[in-house]
Amino acid sequence: MNVLVDTPVWSVALRRAGVLNPEQHRVLVSLRELISDSHAELLAPVRQELLSGIREPLQFERVRRILRAYRDVSLTTEDFEEAARMSNLCRAKGVAGSSVDYLICAAAVRRDWCIFTLDHDFDRYAKHLRIKLFKVK
Repeated sequence: MNVLVDTPVWSVALRRAGVLNPEQHRVLVSLRELISDSHAELLAPVRQELLSGIREPLQFERVRRILRAYRDVSLTTEDFEEAARMSNLCRAKGVAGSSVDYLICAAAVRRDWCIFTLDHDFDRYAKHLRIKLFKVK
């Protein structure tokens, strides 16, 4: 099964320098396995989020080059409409989230993929949406 990888996971793999804590190490191992098995998926807005947080030009170029190996999932009008529907549904339940988060949810649900994230907001979304969260081994 393919897995939509969120910004914090890519960040652990591509932007963190130095020693990783045990959880970060497990995240990195899981991501490497997904990549090795060709199951890791990337959305263009996630690519943008990841690159937008990099201040150092050399690191920006290094991460940009690495990410070029991954094609962006093609998003459709239906993905954006579903993201808006999900946002409205969650907001009505008192759960706020970002447009990118709901786009990730919509793209994953529409393709029957899991979401690999470290963002605990997705646990709140999962209470109201049919998303499947990838669990680190």
